[in-house]
Amino acid sequence: MDIIEMTRSLGHAIQQEESFKKLMKAQNACDNDPVLQDMIGEFNLKRMNLSNASNGENVDQEKISRLNIELRDCYDDIMENANMVAYNEAKDEFDAVMQRITAILQASAQGEDPDTAAVQPSCSGNCASCGGCH
Repeated sequence: MDIIEMTRSLGHAIQQEESFKKLMKAQNACDNDPVLQDMIGEFNLKRMNLSNASNGENVDQEKISRLNIELRDCYDDIMENANMVAYNEAKDEFDAVMQRITAILQASAQGEDPDTAAVQPSCSGNCASCGGCH
């Protein structure tokens, strides 16, 4: 088996990973949640309205401020939706698996032992940009 075939085999294994299956199930639930889809559509409309209001010749700061608040409120509603919460949790879990896989591949490509290669935590000290410690 050549390296490309092995990579395809790895791709199949990734798709059998429980965290991947959980993510796909959560994504499907989001896609099939009419309330969530309506909220996402509303968010996109508000975002377009904000963009249009910001790019006009006579920019109305009060209107932009109001649209920003509406957009943030809409975003917060989306992020509080149970299906979206489950999706984000599943995505974080799968992303952690992919980070481990990528770290092993990168370390191996740099001549390190694949059996001992591990994810190196990269804490910037700024918690605002952090997805959490895993």
